[in-house]
Amino acid sequence: MPRVLPESPDPFYYLANFERALASLDARCADLFDEAEQRFVQGFRALPRGSRALFVRMLMRKGPNFRASKLDYAEIGCPRAAAAPLVDAGWLDNAPVLALDALAALVTKAELQTLNARFAADTAAPGARATRTVRTLRTTRAETLEALQAAAPEARGWSAWFPGSADTVFHLAAAPLCERLRLMFFGNLRQDWSEFVLADLGVYRYEPVPLDSASRAFRQRADIDAWLALRDCRETFDLAPDAASAVTAVGAALDTLDLLAPYTQSNDWLRSRHDRVRHAAGQTAERMGEPALAWRAYIDCGHPESRYRRVRVLEQLGRRADALALARTIAGAPANEEEAQRATRTLARLARRRTASAETGVSQATRESTRAPTFASAELTLPAACAGLRVEEAARQTLERADAPVFYVENTLINGLFGLLCWPALFAALPGAFFHPFQRGPADLHAADFVQRRAGLFAACLAELESGTYRATIEQRFGEKSGIQSPYVAWPALDAALLALALDCFPPAHLRLWFERLLREPAANRSGLPDLVRFWPRERRYELIEVKGPGDRLQDNQRRWLAYCAAHGVPVTVLQVRWAAQSNVNAAPMR
Repeated sequence: MPRVLPESPDPFYYLANFERALASLDARCADLFDEAEQRFVQGFRALPRGSRALFVRMLMRKGPNFRASKLDYAEIGCPRAAAAPLVDAGWLDNAPVLALDALAALVTKAELQTLNARFAADTAAPGARATRTVRTLRTTRAETLEALQAAAPEARGWSAWFPGSADTVFHLAAAPLCERLRLMFFGNLRQDWSEFVLADLGVYRYEPVPLDSASRAFRQRADIDAWLALRDCRETFDLAPDAASAVTAVGAALDTLDLLAPYTQSNDWLRSRHDRVRHAAGQTAERMGEPALAWRAYIDCGHPESRYRRVRVLEQLGRRADALALARTIAGAPANEEEAQRATRTLARLARRRTASAETGVSQATRESTRAPTFASAELTLPAACAGLRVEEAARQTLERADAPVFYVENTLINGLFGLLCWPALFAALPGAFFHPFQRGPADLHAADFVQRRAGLFAACLAELESGTYRATIEQRFGEKSGIQSPYVAWPALDAALLALALDCFPPAHLRLWFERLLREPAANRSGLPDLVRFWPRERRYELIEVKGPGDRLQDNQRRWLAYCAAHGVPVTVLQVRWAAQSNVNAAPMR
């Protein structure tokens, strides 16, 4: 659904924002422009303001074709007059040839029916024309369009589709050029020019990070072409209409990815995207029952999950011995906790043993990190009065006491405390981290060297846990940074009272334990934290609680967090809940 943006007191606010973006691109990315882009950036500012405003209005709407009668903006005036300089520059086409599907996006149902009636009258026998016309007027829009498609009319200009119409259609010919400029500015195509408006109006707030000529996603023109080629690769199999087409698309995508590999090697950020597309191709091939194709995708892929997927694919290919050997290799030197957990489970299955042992090649560290969890468990019967609530909220209300408040926090509280304490490290202006002023967090958050590049900064932040200054720092940042976008701080889930309770009851040693685990895998370990926290403020203690309703099981990331907390003496409990008169009560799951 398109964003509905509030209006600004300045009627040309959208034009000012777009021109700010162009100026930034000209200052930081001019060496990346091709001739057409350079001409646009330099020439756009020379056009009359009404023409520039019309162009941006069209750019921010769904296009690329627009009827002049629908371009009614008081600050611009006559759209035909404003369009003339854009047509002269070649950035707007005032006589585009429209295929039926393009035309259908511009006209009303009544106009479609009129057009259909004309085509029906032109092709029907003289005595049948009136009847067919009346019948046409009773059809739905979809039926009318289907009838027109059956007639297979040729593409033509607006005046040929509707002779005598006073309207005009404009085609935004510069749309692909502006899409590339948008990609250069944001480093992605998820964001658009409305980010300026949303930031100016305070809808979203972003941490200001200094940007210079090195603060950009692309280092050379070939990087832009490679990014767009990767996008096209992903879309070929993501948008495939059926299984057979998807298999063909994956094969073609892998051919293209092989050709692109030399062009993405020198740019870590681009190589990471290359690996994500390749991994997604492998997953699609697996879903389509094509293990050989999946193996080809995973074998040369640096995605963190691809190595383990190779084990599964080897099993699907019947190469059990090779799968066992690779699982042993992974278990002996796992890249992360998730890989260790999966490899150990796979070894147990492949070797037909209940647990991994020394003979299977599992390291001692791996066995310790993946052995059966020893965290506490308890049971709770939820009253029928809470039947309309989700199980987590029902459990929270049932457990809460005046002297022991309980909060639903899941992945928000501990992450939030980490994000506030480590704010300077997360928003450090390092090369490859920030490309534009509208980033929620660093672009290299998922990179393998994310923490290593900021090791000194994170060490300084965590040192406050030893010095005792952490509380004042967190509380100060909670006030100063409130509402600013962050990959770790979910502002609606935090308030001053909850923050004070947490800082009263969480020992700094436990905060360090949690923060150190977050730093092991900053992206992956943000999830899986327990649902509830119960505080005893007078005693300055707490308990983390994972709630599981009837039939609900622990997820792998939850097991890893629970095992880690239990291993380090953090009070954590898995609460198995059931409903009173369960046969008559259905609990709605939180997730």
